[in-house]
Amino acid sequence: MTATTVRTPVSAPTADRMAEYRRRGWWRDETFLDDLRRQARERPRKLAIAGRRLGEARTDTLDYAELARLTDRFAGALLELGVERGDVVAVQLPNRWEMVPLMFACTAVGAVICPIAPVCREEELHHRLALTEARVCVTVAEWDGYPLAETINALRHELPLEHVVVVDGHAPEGAVDFHDHFVSAHWEKQRTGDLEGRALRPDEPFVVLFTSGTTGFSKGVVHSQNTVHSGVRGYADTFLLRDDMVVVVTTPLVHYSGFGQGVLAGVMLGGTIAFQDGPDHVGLLDLVERYGATLLYGPPPTLSGVAAAQQTEPRDVSSLRHTITGAAPVLQELVDELRDTFGARTYSVWGMSEFGPVTITRLDYNQDWAAHSHGRPIDSMEIRIDQCHDAGRRAPVGRLRVRGASQALGYYKQQDAFDSELTSDGWFDTGDVAREDGRGGIRILGRSRDTILRDGIVVPMAELEAILSRHPGVAEAALLGPTGQVDDPILAVAVPRGGARPTLPEIRDHLRDHGQDPRFFPERLEVVDVLPKTLTGKVRKVELRERFSGG
Repeated sequence: MTATTVRTPVSAPTADRMAEYRRRGWWRDETFLDDLRRQARERPRKLAIAGRRLGEARTDTLDYAELARLTDRFAGALLELGVERGDVVAVQLPNRWEMVPLMFACTAVGAVICPIAPVCREEELHHRLALTEARVCVTVAEWDGYPLAETINALRHELPLEHVVVVDGHAPEGAVDFHDHFVSAHWEKQRTGDLEGRALRPDEPFVVLFTSGTTGFSKGVVHSQNTVHSGVRGYADTFLLRDDMVVVVTTPLVHYSGFGQGVLAGVMLGGTIAFQDGPDHVGLLDLVERYGATLLYGPPPTLSGVAAAQQTEPRDVSSLRHTITGAAPVLQELVDELRDTFGARTYSVWGMSEFGPVTITRLDYNQDWAAHSHGRPIDSMEIRIDQCHDAGRRAPVGRLRVRGASQALGYYKQQDAFDSELTSDGWFDTGDVAREDGRGGIRILGRSRDTILRDGIVVPMAELEAILSRHPGVAEAALLGPTGQVDDPILAVAVPRGGARPTLPEIRDHLRDHGQDPRFFPERLEVVDVLPKTLTGKVRKVELRERFSGG
């Protein structure tokens, strides 16, 4: 890949708009690598990252001087593998310390990093590695019992992939042992001069982040450092984050939230980021207490689980100022639970891979507003709501479109698909239906393709699903129309919690108790062992329709 692989979008920002982005500080002439170098000079012994290894009951830490040194070492290791400027380096790792210097090492050698979740299996792995033509893939020997390293190594003859690098465990024949090549060899002493002039510039392709792929193979979203900086800067400014921030991140570092709002925001500001390599609510509490976390970030189910763990096994969480959540609507019960348990205010964030964080409930809102809204746009972004079938007319409820300085460069080798979502004046169709919140912000109601109307009113599918998932007999739930038509009957598909098996009357009573409109109640219930999901945890409703459309 070269820097010209990603074609300029048909509605790329004009020269005037790009100049405005720079004037406002949303875009800049520095990079995240420059941020790391600055922190290593100004606060070399400050803790940069803490990565807990649950299986080994240990926590790996790096201060800023160590992180910068390992960045140069890993950069030399990439050069030794023949990585050229513009190549793609795939990194398939759980939340471990190795991910962080690899991010910056790729930038230092001019490579584009492609983070991939360890849950990604053979077919989707082949798709991502073939699409990006990655020359190197860094992975683990196995994850959740699946032999990732062997699988990828076996695919090499079908791909441009030249090197499979294995972190931990046995490296298959022909693969490279990560510790031997990246950690033990002091490449920073041998190849430092080779890095001159290689580093990515702020407007070049920087990262490929794959979407959830709810209806087929995922798309690779290409960002520059400036498009990411715009979103990260807006996020940090909204919460007045400074160098005293200590963030516990519960989301994967291979997703935008962990990658951008976690690691890159932390290094940009000179703060501390803590994470762990698997789900463990008590472990997250330990990180909060041990490092004096000021901010806890995660999806609603995770934060609710951490709150429950705190009620059972209390830790000192007095340092927490903010609990920030996204990926699903926030309910009043969660806001109350987090306030009562942690003494911290809860904020709601909505975003997407193509833009990063777009809307956030603000510090000047009342404490409960996160339960009613996904907030106003960050300074570098604009939002509007159109009538669902008429992009030329505004509406209080309808299709959400966004634009601004955080817009991705495009989809990797699928630029036409990206451009097709843009209007002539640069508004991107998010595919979501939203309503105005009365304060310049929005509340997401659900995906436009899943929309159901009752008496001309959009059924708030996402909010109803969140409420149903709080039912004592329901672990999680999805609502859909069996045929995908706007006048469909509403079908609820639920995964039971424990030994309970919810009934349709119980589901309807639960929604009634939460003040929901009876017109929105499901007319049918199906109970399943598990909901089909994408690699990022989104429910594949198309599969549920195929399964239950005849019922």
